[in-house]
Amino acid sequence: MILSSKQDLLDARGRISHMVHKTPVLTSSTLNEMTGAEVFLKCENFQRMGAYKMRGASHAFSRLSDEQLAKGVVTHSSGNFAQAIALAARIKGVKAVIVMPENSPAVKIEAVRGYGAEIIFSGPRPVDREEAVHAVINERGMTFIHPSNDLQVILGNSSCAQELIEEIPGLDIIIAPVGGGGLLAGTALAAHWFSPSTAVWAAEPGNVDDAYRSLQSGKIETNERADTIADGLRTNLGDINFPIIYELVSKVLLVSEEEIISAMWWVWERMKIIIEPSSAVAVAAVIRYQDQLKGKRVGIIISGGNADVRQLAVRS
Repeated sequence: MILSSKQDLLDARGRISHMVHKTPVLTSSTLNEMTGAEVFLKCENFQRMGAYKMRGASHAFSRLSDEQLAKGVVTHSSGNFAQAIALAARIKGVKAVIVMPENSPAVKIEAVRGYGAEIIFSGPRPVDREEAVHAVINERGMTFIHPSNDLQVILGNSSCAQELIEEIPGLDIIIAPVGGGGLLAGTALAAHWFSPSTAVWAAEPGNVDDAYRSLQSGKIETNERADTIADGLRTNLGDINFPIIYELVSKVLLVSEEEIISAMWWVWERMKIIIEPSSAVAVAAVIRYQDQLKGKRVGIIISGGNADVRQLAVRS
């Protein structure tokens, strides 16, 4: 397993401190009463560009050579990592090309364009975006930064849980949504080094339950389809983050599409903050599995708030 040192995590946090916000931790007495737990929401929806992805993208940039920066970077993403790379590239004055599936949320496409990155659209399948990225690398010599299966991205992401553990010591469990696995792996590493008594659980849509099956089988599983409103969680685990997750993550909690939508609306209406469906997956898990959480101190990673409000209002 790739298990970086405690100093590696501290160094990564230091390198990105000027690029990212320290986000707030919010609570809800209603949610606590509903679940019987003390719940703490680490609100990365207030992060720069609206999601935790800014952490991993910033750290990946910090590790590139001058030659790599001169040639520019390329990534593929349905939205949040695309925005993070686009913003980090603008800050650094570096050219960025983003391969985005043609069914990416309009609000995320607009944001990437607003940060000045070049967008190349691909088909919806993972292989489509990968082929488009390879073409860019071959033609332009750009450096590829993977949204989740990259150690430098994972180390940057770990800073989120580091902050949560510092602000709210003594957590029994941290729950993070899982798609590609970059946030979950970073969260697991942070808990391992800074709060070893804290268990790390994942939350995942039942429609794309590859992480759940991967933990059971001990190998990376994939999905034949990706039909979930949680657009940020449609990708699979990778060979870099999966060994970390397999060793350090205790369980994966599955939730339905209806539960995701209900949890998202609940947070919007009761807590007065906008979260995206991928973030709502973790909230839905706390509500659904409250019997396992009663009496516990539980941290939730609210991964982002880049919701296409108009589209979600119609769909939900």
